[in-house]
Amino acid sequence: MPLNRPAQALTPGPRGVSDARRWATQVLTEIGRPELVESACISVSEVITNALLHAEQPVSVRLRGTSDHPRIEVRDGSREPPDLPDLESDPTDDVLLTFGRGLSIVARVSSAWGAEIEEDGKVVWFVPQVELADGPGVQGVITELQPIPREDPPDVEDPVDVTLVGLPLPEMKANRMHLRELRRELRLLAISHEATYPLAASLSRFFTDLDATFWRGLRDESLASALLDGDDDMDLTITIPRSSGDDFQRFIELLQLADAFCRQERLLTLARTPLQIAFQTWMFGEFVRQARGATPMRWRPPGPAERRHQSVS
Repeated sequence: MPLNRPAQALTPGPRGVSDARRWATQVLTEIGRPELVESACISVSEVITNALLHAEQPVSVRLRGTSDHPRIEVRDGSREPPDLPDLESDPTDDVLLTFGRGLSIVARVSSAWGAEIEEDGKVVWFVPQVELADGPGVQGVITELQPIPREDPPDVEDPVDVTLVGLPLPEMKANRMHLRELRRELRLLAISHEATYPLAASLSRFFTDLDATFWRGLRDESLASALLDGDDDMDLTITIPRSSGDDFQRFIELLQLADAFCRQERLLTLARTPLQIAFQTWMFGEFVRQARGATPMRWRPPGPAERRHQSVS
Protein backbone atom coordinates (compact mmCIF):
# COMPACT_ATOMS: atom_id res chain seq x y z
CA MET A 1 0.00 0.00 0.00
CA PRO A 2 1.52 3.36 -0.98
CA LEU A 3 2.23 5.39 2.12
CA ASN A 4 2.49 8.79 0.48
CA ARG A 5 -0.50 10.97 1.34
CA PRO A 6 -1.53 14.04 -0.68
CA ALA A 7 -1.94 17.35 1.08
CA GLN A 8 -5.35 17.98 2.66
CA ALA A 9 -6.51 21.58 2.17
CA LEU A 10 -8.14 23.15 5.22
CA THR A 11 -10.89 25.75 5.48
CA PRO A 12 -10.51 28.69 7.89
CA GLY A 13 -12.05 28.54 11.35
CA PRO A 14 -12.93 25.72 13.78
CA ARG A 15 -14.05 23.46 10.93
CA GLY A 16 -10.49 23.41 9.58
CA VAL A 17 -9.15 22.20 12.93
CA SER A 18 -11.79 19.48 13.32
CA ASP A 19 -11.25 18.30 9.72
CA ALA A 20 -7.51 18.03 10.37
CA ARG A 21 -8.07 15.99 13.53
CA ARG A 22 -10.30 13.57 11.63
CA TRP A 23 -7.71 13.38 8.85
CA ALA A 24 -4.89 12.60 11.33
CA THR A 25 -6.98 9.85 12.94
CA GLN A 26 -7.71 8.30 9.56
CA VAL A 27 -4.21 8.30 8.05
CA LEU A 28 -2.44 7.09 11.19
CA THR A 29 -4.97 4.28 11.55
CA GLU A 30 -4.50 3.34 7.89
CA ILE A 31 -0.73 2.93 8.28
CA GLY A 32 -1.13 0.87 11.45
CA ARG A 33 -0.15 3.53 14.01
CA PRO A 34 -3.37 4.20 15.95
CA GLU A 35 -1.38 4.57 19.19
CA LEU A 36 -0.14 7.94 17.84
CA VAL A 37 -3.60 9.38 17.18
CA GLU A 38 -4.07 11.14 20.54
CA SER A 39 -0.77 13.02 20.54
CA ALA A 40 -1.06 13.76 16.82
CA CYS A 41 -4.52 15.29 17.22
CA ILE A 42 -3.28 17.48 20.09
CA SER A 43 -0.40 18.82 18.01
CA VAL A 44 -2.56 19.19 14.91
CA SER A 45 -5.01 21.32 16.87
CA GLU A 46 -2.27 23.64 18.14
CA VAL A 47 -0.31 24.00 14.89
CA ILE A 48 -3.34 24.47 12.64
CA THR A 49 -4.99 26.92 15.02
CA ASN A 50 -1.80 29.02 14.88
CA ALA A 51 -1.72 28.81 11.08
CA LEU A 52 -5.38 29.72 10.63
CA LEU A 53 -5.18 32.63 13.09
CA HIS A 54 -1.79 34.13 12.32
CA ALA A 55 -0.54 32.90 8.93
CA GLU A 56 -1.74 33.24 5.36
CA GLN A 57 -3.84 30.93 3.22
CA PRO A 58 -3.67 28.38 1.79
CA VAL A 59 -3.26 26.09 4.82
CA SER A 60 -2.91 22.34 4.29
CA VAL A 61 -1.80 19.23 6.17
CA ARG A 62 -0.09 16.07 4.93
CA LEU A 63 1.67 12.92 6.12
CA ARG A 64 5.36 12.37 5.33
CA GLY A 65 8.35 10.65 6.93
CA THR A 66 8.47 6.87 7.25
CA SER A 67 6.07 4.20 8.42
CA ASP A 68 8.13 3.76 11.59
CA HIS A 69 8.43 7.51 12.14
CA PRO A 70 5.44 9.22 10.50
CA ARG A 71 5.68 12.99 10.35
CA ILE A 72 2.75 15.39 10.04
CA GLU A 73 3.32 18.67 8.22
CA VAL A 74 1.18 21.81 8.22
CA ARG A 75 1.92 24.22 5.38
CA ASP A 76 0.82 27.86 5.20
CA GLY A 77 1.57 30.87 3.01
CA SER A 78 3.62 32.92 5.51
CA ARG A 79 7.43 32.89 5.71
CA GLU A 80 7.33 34.23 9.28
CA PRO A 81 8.90 31.57 11.54
CA PRO A 82 6.95 30.45 14.60
CA ASP A 83 8.03 31.61 18.05
CA LEU A 84 9.87 28.80 19.78
CA PRO A 85 8.40 28.15 23.25
CA ASP A 86 10.17 28.78 26.53
CA LEU A 87 10.76 25.26 27.78
CA GLU A 88 12.21 26.43 31.10
CA SER A 89 8.76 26.97 32.62
CA ASP A 90 7.27 24.03 34.54
CA PRO A 91 4.70 22.02 32.55
CA THR A 92 1.33 21.38 34.16
CA ASP A 93 -0.09 17.92 34.71
CA ASP A 94 -3.22 18.57 32.67
CA VAL A 95 -1.36 19.38 29.46
CA LEU A 96 -3.21 16.68 27.51
CA LEU A 97 -6.54 18.24 28.44
CA THR A 98 -5.64 21.85 27.73
CA PHE A 99 -5.43 23.61 24.38
CA GLY A 100 -4.14 27.06 23.56
CA ARG A 101 -0.81 26.31 25.22
CA GLY A 102 1.06 27.11 21.98
CA LEU A 103 3.96 25.07 20.67
CA SER A 104 5.08 24.06 24.17
CA ILE A 105 2.46 21.32 24.05
CA VAL A 106 3.84 20.12 20.70
CA ALA A 107 7.26 19.87 22.36
CA ARG A 108 5.88 17.43 24.95
CA VAL A 109 3.94 15.10 22.67
CA SER A 110 6.48 14.90 19.81
CA SER A 111 9.83 13.15 19.50
CA ALA A 112 10.98 15.93 17.15
CA TRP A 113 9.41 19.00 15.58
CA GLY A 114 10.31 22.22 13.83
CA ALA A 115 9.62 24.57 10.94
CA GLU A 116 11.00 24.72 7.40
CA ILE A 117 10.96 28.20 5.81
CA GLU A 118 10.51 27.95 2.05
CA GLU A 119 10.30 30.35 -0.90
CA ASP A 120 6.51 30.67 -0.75
CA GLY A 121 5.65 29.95 2.87
CA LYS A 122 6.60 27.56 5.64
CA VAL A 123 5.99 24.04 6.89
CA VAL A 124 5.59 23.31 10.60
CA TRP A 125 6.22 19.61 11.17
CA PHE A 126 6.17 17.19 14.10
CA VAL A 127 6.76 13.48 14.76
CA PRO A 128 4.09 12.34 17.26
CA GLN A 129 5.06 10.00 20.08
CA VAL A 130 2.97 7.75 22.29
CA GLU A 131 4.01 8.92 25.74
CA LEU A 132 3.85 12.43 27.17
CA ALA A 133 7.41 13.62 27.79
CA ASP A 134 8.57 14.05 31.36
CA GLY A 135 9.54 17.68 31.73
CA PRO A 136 9.45 20.32 29.00
CA GLY A 137 10.01 18.02 26.02
CA VAL A 138 12.18 18.75 22.97
CA GLN A 139 12.85 22.15 21.43
CA GLY A 140 11.92 22.78 17.83
CA VAL A 141 14.40 23.33 14.99
CA ILE A 142 13.91 26.06 12.39
CA THR A 143 15.56 25.53 9.01
CA GLU A 144 15.40 27.49 5.77
CA LEU A 145 15.54 26.42 2.15
CA GLN A 146 18.67 27.92 0.63
CA PRO A 147 17.79 30.03 -2.43
CA ILE A 148 19.45 29.56 -5.78
CA PRO A 149 22.66 31.65 -5.69
CA ARG A 150 22.29 34.87 -7.67
CA GLU A 151 25.86 36.14 -7.48
CA ASP A 152 28.29 35.76 -10.36
CA PRO A 153 29.66 32.22 -10.42
CA PRO A 154 33.22 31.92 -9.12
CA ASP A 155 36.04 30.88 -11.41
CA VAL A 156 36.44 27.11 -11.44
CA GLU A 157 39.58 25.09 -11.82
CA ASP A 158 39.85 23.14 -15.09
CA PRO A 159 36.38 24.22 -16.31
CA VAL A 160 34.36 22.31 -18.88
CA ASP A 161 31.22 23.50 -20.67
CA VAL A 162 28.42 20.93 -20.58
CA THR A 163 25.73 21.49 -23.20
CA LEU A 164 22.29 19.97 -22.69
CA VAL A 165 20.89 19.73 -26.21
CA GLY A 166 17.11 19.79 -26.50
CA LEU A 167 16.63 20.16 -22.74
CA PRO A 168 12.88 19.56 -22.15
CA LEU A 169 11.74 22.35 -19.87
CA PRO A 170 8.62 20.68 -18.36
CA GLU A 171 10.79 17.72 -17.30
CA MET A 172 13.44 20.13 -16.06
CA LYS A 173 10.93 21.91 -13.83
CA ALA A 174 9.54 18.62 -12.50
CA ASN A 175 13.10 17.39 -11.87
CA ARG A 176 13.94 20.38 -9.71
CA MET A 177 10.75 19.93 -7.68
CA HIS A 178 11.46 16.21 -7.18
CA LEU A 179 15.04 16.79 -6.02
CA ARG A 180 13.96 19.62 -3.74
CA GLU A 181 11.39 17.36 -2.06
CA LEU A 182 13.85 14.46 -1.78
CA ARG A 183 16.61 16.63 -0.33
CA ARG A 184 14.16 18.20 2.12
CA GLU A 185 12.87 14.77 3.17
CA LEU A 186 16.39 13.50 3.84
CA ARG A 187 17.26 16.61 5.80
CA LEU A 188 14.21 16.31 8.07
CA LEU A 189 14.86 12.61 8.60
CA ALA A 190 18.40 13.50 9.66
CA ILE A 191 17.15 16.18 12.04
CA SER A 192 14.51 14.00 13.69
CA HIS A 193 16.06 10.51 13.55
CA GLU A 194 19.75 10.72 12.61
CA ALA A 195 20.62 7.53 14.51
CA THR A 196 18.00 5.57 12.56
CA TYR A 197 18.90 7.06 9.16
CA PRO A 198 22.68 7.71 9.37
CA LEU A 199 23.05 8.36 5.63
CA ALA A 200 20.27 10.93 5.44
CA ALA A 201 22.39 13.92 6.46
CA SER A 202 25.31 13.09 4.17
CA LEU A 203 22.99 12.44 1.21
CA SER A 204 21.21 15.72 1.85
CA ARG A 205 24.51 17.62 1.85
CA PHE A 206 25.62 15.85 -1.31
CA PHE A 207 22.36 16.79 -3.08
CA THR A 208 22.73 20.40 -1.97
CA ASP A 209 26.33 20.64 -3.17
CA LEU A 210 25.51 19.27 -6.62
CA ASP A 211 22.50 21.55 -6.91
CA ALA A 212 24.74 24.52 -6.18
CA THR A 213 27.28 23.29 -8.76
CA PHE A 214 24.52 23.12 -11.38
CA TRP A 215 22.98 26.54 -10.76
CA ARG A 216 26.26 28.40 -10.21
CA GLY A 217 27.43 27.06 -13.55
CA LEU A 218 24.75 28.99 -15.45
CA ARG A 219 26.27 31.92 -17.29
CA ASP A 220 23.05 33.77 -18.12
CA GLU A 221 19.35 33.95 -17.29
CA SER A 222 18.24 32.00 -20.36
CA LEU A 223 16.84 29.07 -18.37
CA ALA A 224 14.78 31.26 -16.06
CA SER A 225 13.44 33.24 -19.02
CA ALA A 226 12.53 30.09 -20.95
CA LEU A 227 10.72 28.62 -17.95
CA LEU A 228 8.75 31.84 -17.44
CA ASP A 229 7.88 32.03 -21.15
CA GLY A 230 6.59 28.46 -21.16
CA ASP A 231 9.01 27.22 -23.84
CA ASP A 232 9.10 23.51 -24.61
CA ASP A 233 12.87 22.99 -24.86
CA MET A 234 16.20 24.75 -25.28
CA ASP A 235 19.94 24.17 -25.55
CA LEU A 236 21.60 25.04 -22.26
CA THR A 237 25.32 25.35 -21.48
CA ILE A 238 26.59 25.00 -17.91
CA THR A 239 30.21 25.40 -16.78
CA ILE A 240 31.41 22.95 -14.13
CA PRO A 241 34.78 21.78 -12.78
CA ARG A 242 35.88 18.79 -14.83
CA SER A 243 36.46 16.86 -11.62
CA SER A 244 32.75 17.07 -10.70
CA GLY A 245 31.87 14.60 -13.47
CA ASP A 246 32.57 11.73 -11.07
CA ASP A 247 30.29 13.38 -8.49
CA PHE A 248 27.41 13.39 -10.98
CA GLN A 249 27.99 9.68 -11.62
CA ARG A 250 27.71 9.05 -7.90
CA PHE A 251 24.55 11.18 -7.88
CA ILE A 252 22.93 8.89 -10.47
CA GLU A 253 23.71 5.90 -8.26
CA LEU A 254 22.32 7.63 -5.17
CA LEU A 255 19.04 8.36 -6.95
CA GLN A 256 18.72 4.66 -7.73
CA LEU A 257 19.27 3.85 -4.05
CA ALA A 258 16.62 6.42 -3.11
CA ASP A 259 14.15 4.72 -5.46
CA ALA A 260 14.76 1.38 -3.77
CA PHE A 261 14.23 3.05 -0.40
CA CYS A 262 10.90 4.47 -1.58
CA ARG A 263 9.69 1.20 -3.12
CA GLN A 264 10.26 -0.63 0.14
CA GLU A 265 7.77 1.85 1.68
CA ARG A 266 10.32 3.01 4.21
CA LEU A 267 9.97 6.54 2.89
CA LEU A 268 6.59 8.27 2.56
CA THR A 269 7.59 9.72 -0.81
CA LEU A 270 6.86 8.09 -4.14
CA ALA A 271 9.74 6.72 -6.18
CA ARG A 272 10.54 8.32 -9.53
CA THR A 273 8.38 7.67 -12.58
CA PRO A 274 9.96 6.02 -15.66
CA LEU A 275 10.05 9.43 -17.38
CA GLN A 276 11.81 11.00 -14.40
CA ILE A 277 14.35 8.18 -14.38
CA ALA A 278 15.04 8.59 -18.09
CA PHE A 279 15.36 12.35 -17.86
CA GLN A 280 17.61 12.44 -14.80
CA THR A 281 19.80 9.64 -16.14
CA TRP A 282 20.25 11.56 -19.40
CA MET A 283 20.80 14.98 -17.84
CA PHE A 284 23.23 13.98 -15.10
CA GLY A 285 24.82 11.47 -17.47
CA GLU A 286 25.68 14.31 -19.84
CA PHE A 287 27.74 15.91 -17.07
CA VAL A 288 29.59 12.62 -16.66
CA ARG A 289 30.14 12.06 -20.39
CA GLN A 290 31.09 15.58 -21.38
CA ALA A 291 33.42 16.00 -18.38
CA ARG A 292 35.28 13.03 -19.87
CA GLY A 293 35.48 14.64 -23.31
CA ALA A 294 32.44 13.14 -25.09
CA THR A 295 30.28 15.19 -27.44
CA PRO A 296 26.74 16.20 -26.39
CA MET A 297 23.81 13.84 -26.97
CA ARG A 298 20.34 15.27 -27.56
CA TRP A 299 17.52 14.38 -25.18
CA ARG A 300 15.36 11.56 -26.50
CA PRO A 301 12.15 10.69 -24.64
CA PRO A 302 11.84 7.00 -23.80
CA GLY A 303 9.47 4.94 -25.90
CA PRO A 304 6.64 2.82 -24.46
CA ALA A 305 8.82 -0.31 -24.30
CA GLU A 306 11.58 1.54 -22.40
CA ARG A 307 9.06 2.96 -19.93
CA ARG A 308 7.60 -0.49 -19.26
CA HIS A 309 11.09 -1.90 -18.67
CA GLN A 310 11.95 0.87 -16.20
CA SER A 311 8.66 0.51 -14.34
CA VAL A 312 9.35 -3.15 -13.53
CA SER A 313 13.13 -3.04 -13.08
